[in-house]
Amino acid sequence: MTMSTEQKSEPGLRKEISQLGFGAIALNGTIGAGIFALPAYAIGRAGLFSPWIYVFCGLLIMAIVLVFARVSSYFSVTGGPVTYTTEAFGPFVGFQAGWLLTLSRAAAFAANSHLMVTYAGWFWEPLTDGAWHTVAVLLICTLLTLINVIGIRQGLMAVFALTVLKLLPLLLLVFLGISQTNPEIFTSATIPPLDSLGETTLVLFYVFVGFETAVVPAGEAKNARRDIPLALVRTILAITVFYFLIQVVSVSVAPEMSDSKTPLADIALILMGSAGAAILTLGAVFSISGNLTSAMLSAPRMVYAMSHLGSLPKWFGVVHPKFHTPANSILFYGVFAALLALSGGFVWLAAMSTVVRLLVYVTCVATLPVLHRKLGEYEGQFTLWGGMTIPVVALILSVGLLTQAKLESWLVTGGFVLFGSVLYLVSGRLGKKTG
Repeated sequence: MTMSTEQKSEPGLRKEISQLGFGAIALNGTIGAGIFALPAYAIGRAGLFSPWIYVFCGLLIMAIVLVFARVSSYFSVTGGPVTYTTEAFGPFVGFQAGWLLTLSRAAAFAANSHLMVTYAGWFWEPLTDGAWHTVAVLLICTLLTLINVIGIRQGLMAVFALTVLKLLPLLLLVFLGISQTNPEIFTSATIPPLDSLGETTLVLFYVFVGFETAVVPAGEAKNARRDIPLALVRTILAITVFYFLIQVVSVSVAPEMSDSKTPLADIALILMGSAGAAILTLGAVFSISGNLTSAMLSAPRMVYAMSHLGSLPKWFGVVHPKFHTPANSILFYGVFAALLALSGGFVWLAAMSTVVRLLVYVTCVATLPVLHRKLGEYEGQFTLWGGMTIPVVALILSVGLLTQAKLESWLVTGGFVLFGSVLYLVSGRLGKKTG
């Protein structure tokens, strides 16, 4: 192992995260608002076959997850994709991965903050728009920033609590609705035409992304090389089964709801009345809250890692002497996300988010043969069956999905790559002057 893979390069951080913690981070990074809206879309596109598309998407994402599990088993330092790509391809590629991911994560954080407050407006109408809406969004940004500055344990406690609160309403929905399962889902569901199936798969695939949130805070793990790979694989397996069951209930209870904007709340209304709709709406609030909490725990640590790798000023890599957290990076990310939320600038950043995620997947998959050659293997390391077969499948899948991206997304992403290149050069010169 090279020095960059060792925990001793990160003094001051506390090793608090267990395998269960990484699973909760991955789950919250993956399950957000999408599952509360996409069941209706899936029904409209594939009818009774729709649950099986979730299974297919789960298998596709598992190919990528298995590669991430293998790559993450080499490292026990903070950074995730930043660290992997820097080690394999050098600091410039690592910086671009971290820069683009941080931008897209901050934009998503800002957008989801607005969405969460809008959902909460179901319970108190002033939250849907205007001054109270803005105050609530800023309060979310401030509260999550402070929680994560105070300590990794406090951030994890928030993640655990919101994991339970987001899953309970969905589990209740499955429990009450599974008895109404339409047997034709398993016996005579018709596969949609291939072009329609591909388009639907592309949309539903993005309900599975976000797992990579868990690999970033490896430097605060109790045993990163063992726990992160197992947490990734087990979490995605569990999420796939969960999504499948939710879609089974959805298409069985309300097969004609393809135009619904709130499908799970509508199903809860059928199964439990108005109280059920309120419970599912509250579940959506908690689900997005968990997604935000996971993002606030993970994303600032990419900024911290870029500082430690020398591609951002040292200020971003400062660890708080009392709380043992990368406080400056957390504060920077919280302020940045709040400014995006206030300005509404995150909307045009959304055009690049899909391309960025897939580009990072492609780059991280490509690191595996390089890391294998540079770092070798160690006893007990997470292994992949079939050698490079799974990485090749993951690479083909990711590149194939990238070809579906619109020109606008590529242009916006390219613009940020150029801007990031300038920032990288400026940061490098500043580092030499202060070094």
